[in-house]
Amino acid sequence: MNQPSALGLNESRPKTNVRLTISAKFVYFSHFKFLDFYTYSNLMDLDVFSVSDPICIIYEKTSGRKSTTTDPITLPTWRDRQWTERGRTEIVWNNLNPQFKTTFLLPYFFEETQLLRFELYDVDSKVVGTDLTAHDFLGRFECVLAQIVSYSTFRAHLGDKEQIGSQVKPKSVLDFVNSFKFISTFRDKNSKNGTITIRAEEDEKNEKIQFDVCGEGLDRKDFFGKSDPYLNFKRRFDDGSSHLIHQTEVKPRNLNPRWATVQINTQALCGKNLDRPILIECFDHEKFKKQDDIIGTSQTTLNELLTEGGKTGSTLQIPLINEKKKTKKSKYRNSGILKIWNAKIIIEPTFLDFISGGTQLDFSVAVDFTASNGNPSTPSSLHYMASGVPNQYEIALRAVLSICQHYNSSKTFEAYGFGAKLPGHHLVSAVFPLDLQSKNSSVVGINGVMHAYRHALQNVSLYGPTNFSPIIEQVAKKAQKMINSTARYQVIKIKRSFNRFSKSNLQILLIITDGIISDMYATINTVISVSSENQRERVLQVFIVQASGLPLSIIIIGVGNEDFERMHELDSDDALLQQDSRIAQRDIVQFVTMRDFLSRTNGGYLDADTVMENLAREVLYEVPAQLTGYMKQRGFTPRSSDDPWQRDSPPDEYDPRMDNIHNIRASAPPLYPQVN
Repeated sequence: MNQPSALGLNESRPKTNVRLTISAKFVYFSHFKFLDFYTYSNLMDLDVFSVSDPICIIYEKTSGRKSTTTDPITLPTWRDRQWTERGRTEIVWNNLNPQFKTTFLLPYFFEETQLLRFELYDVDSKVVGTDLTAHDFLGRFECVLAQIVSYSTFRAHLGDKEQIGSQVKPKSVLDFVNSFKFISTFRDKNSKNGTITIRAEEDEKNEKIQFDVCGEGLDRKDFFGKSDPYLNFKRRFDDGSSHLIHQTEVKPRNLNPRWATVQINTQALCGKNLDRPILIECFDHEKFKKQDDIIGTSQTTLNELLTEGGKTGSTLQIPLINEKKKTKKSKYRNSGILKIWNAKIIIEPTFLDFISGGTQLDFSVAVDFTASNGNPSTPSSLHYMASGVPNQYEIALRAVLSICQHYNSSKTFEAYGFGAKLPGHHLVSAVFPLDLQSKNSSVVGINGVMHAYRHALQNVSLYGPTNFSPIIEQVAKKAQKMINSTARYQVIKIKRSFNRFSKSNLQILLIITDGIISDMYATINTVISVSSENQRERVLQVFIVQASGLPLSIIIIGVGNEDFERMHELDSDDALLQQDSRIAQRDIVQFVTMRDFLSRTNGGYLDADTVMENLAREVLYEVPAQLTGYMKQRGFTPRSSDDPWQRDSPPDEYDPRMDNIHNIRASAPPLYPQVN
């Protein structure tokens, strides 16, 4: 993958515009029916002689640590320079259940923590400035944008002046029965300030024009053979210039070619303008010349493609014109005909379509406990835990987990270690549960992962070697089960039955290591034995080629000073990973080195929070495309956000407040292991 800048930023990373709609409603118990609830209420009415006049203001935290706090809020948000106002609604006069007409368009980045605050005020005048001293505070809710887009419709209790509020938890049937016994106490104690409902929708969908195209009677450009034609589709601009948007494959030695079905984004092709000219060029590919020969050009529009090429049984015929031949030959007609049919607009499902439909990101982590990390008790070790300063493993863990946790409602992660001897064992464990106390790989919450890592570090003996294939195999088995459950749902759905417990999830595996792979060996039957000088690396490549057909994404973060040049071979951004005659179905591996994110361009070290933000941006920004690419490959479509996959609830012991508390000081980590 392209290496980051000094700050780890990649300006080409994709973004999505999300539109938020806000209302304040639902608190009091009003009426019920079996297995269904309706809870309605009003905001606090702070006006003595009239009903409140609410307005909602949205803030985003643009500096400082971007995590929610358990401490009382003492400084009003509008006075806090770490928060930037992103917009405000209109005032809804005399209304305790406002439905605001003003919507908010915000850029959404999967790989970022975008912390928002929604604050409601009862205004006392028609003019509301930035100074809100004169207006009465009604309530506040704070969350990250990822939480909102994951649910599509997100409801939360409003907190008071010192609180941030909390998400409304769906009530179970047992909750309902217990509440019915004591109707007078049904009202939620967290709802004294009212609640807020936030709905999120993508502002634009990924619209494409799809059609079949062939050529007939193309000119012969090669003296001793037929032409090797391909097509260019270009966008025309108002100044007369054009830009290449799509290119078909080359059809060797064929004057009547039929190319693969074409799909082009309509925004890129013509700005979704039905009448903007679209330029089509037909070239003959030349292997031994610097330039390909032009066969002919033609022009059409999106409107023409859809009307003439989109009718059932109809074909749009466009002549290819070679201007040079046209000027030289008086009887020149054309250099061939392009035929286009089956033209239609398709809307490709987006990452947020899947997420709002209940698709989850299941997360696994594997930590390198090999001896090359150094003795954890010495400052020169990559596992060394200085007082209040995170080591590079802790930074990597929290950077990725803090983003991914919002896309997994169970808040449960799979955590493993590798390359160590466990207490009471004489042999090295190629892979073991990180939680040595429970001996279970499932760990609850970010703090659970961090605690398991620290406890394991104090009890295992660092050894070796650095084997990746056992952990990849372990996680791949879980990913294989995801395929089966998703496929079962597709079959069951056709039979008009519903299995809401089958899910189409994506498995993410984070491997943190201090060295390149060593002694890779095949641990499953599908690994191919390869004999060569670089057998260890090649066996891992074979396994990744096989795993590329699974709903799996692998992130590898290299820590320390090792030369990781060979590891970049696994990150196949430019070309799909290939081993002998086998080619990976998708690019599923991202590799980065931690040291690229630790230092400032002008010298010195970045603080841990900044390192985590920049690291997360780089290693996670391709995950949305990996998910949609896999789903498209398998032919899976998202469920409606109105009827999503059932989301798992977190265990009772999960405390979201603890996951937002960094038990580390936000100071700079050691750039490299320190030598005494």
